[in-house]
Amino acid sequence: MKTLILSAIASLSLGGAAFAADVTLRVHHFLSADAPMQTEILTPWEKAIEEQSGGRIDVQLFPSMQLGGKPPQLFDQARDGIVDVSWTLLGYTPGRFPVAEVFELPFMSGTAVQTTAALQEFQAKYLGDEMAQVKPLLLHAPAGYKFHMRGGPITSLADLKGKKIRAPSRAMTDALNALGATAVGMPVPEVAQALTTGVIDGAQIPWEVVGSLRVNEITDAHSEIGVENGGISTAVMALVMNRAKYDSLPDDLKKVIDDNSGANLAVLAGEALDRVEAEERQKALDAGAQINVIPSEQMEEWRSAVQPVVDGWVKAMDGRGLDGQAMLDDARAMLAAAGAK
Repeated sequence: MKTLILSAIASLSLGGAAFAADVTLRVHHFLSADAPMQTEILTPWEKAIEEQSGGRIDVQLFPSMQLGGKPPQLFDQARDGIVDVSWTLLGYTPGRFPVAEVFELPFMSGTAVQTTAALQEFQAKYLGDEMAQVKPLLLHAPAGYKFHMRGGPITSLADLKGKKIRAPSRAMTDALNALGATAVGMPVPEVAQALTTGVIDGAQIPWEVVGSLRVNEITDAHSEIGVENGGISTAVMALVMNRAKYDSLPDDLKKVIDDNSGANLAVLAGEALDRVEAEERQKALDAGAQINVIPSEQMEEWRSAVQPVVDGWVKAMDGRGLDGQAMLDDARAMLAAAGAK
């Protein structure tokens, strides 16, 4: 028996050597290893790539900017081949992806499933140029962002006056300022420290990351928009691959990447983030958190206040020779269709 076991171990060892990975993909992102983006999306993606490639692709995840740099540099790290794959928020480089910013405008958010599905359609129609420098594996979005505050909830526009709020994007920086708040832009890993030190009074983030960022331990009031678990904004997130790295793969390994990208990965990402969104919200309720919903009847006042931000985006697109209103209408229709499924 002992001889058989040793023989089996030797056979496995030889098999491992024989099937050593042909390709290594280093995947870099800014969240912690216990954030849902890694545990619920990137880790399953890693396993699928490795299994379907028969071990010929070795995916290595590097969270928390372990390979250096800052979150706004992640897109360029993948573009330039510093890393093979990166995950980031397009809004971390304001103005660089202006067409994709339509989904970062106020009141352009839904569930993660809904917004991510709409993004697939919008990307195919409009975002080819903005993604041309990389191999886009996934454009997606979390559920709508809520207000997570210290010192009391947001119950009306009046409560925003003078409040310093972390903004997730250029569009929401403009929108929060239009709503009477003072917007403070920063990558999400900086939010907890900024709340603790009083740099900000609150943050626009989804429930999904509240736990992994420990924001639940700092904030005491949470405000949703119009309906339970409703948000005012979202952010366009991107998993992108170095184009030369992808092009260097043999066709069968390209197929493995393709089979685990785009619409297929969008379903996994949307469902995972919505599930975690609901779980984190329930944890907050179970812990006694104060959650209020800003009534839907107030939303017209909010929408009127931020309409100049929306109009500004349309005008900017027109200035680029595009039809901004048609693109906005298309994005809204895609969101509505995704929400009706």
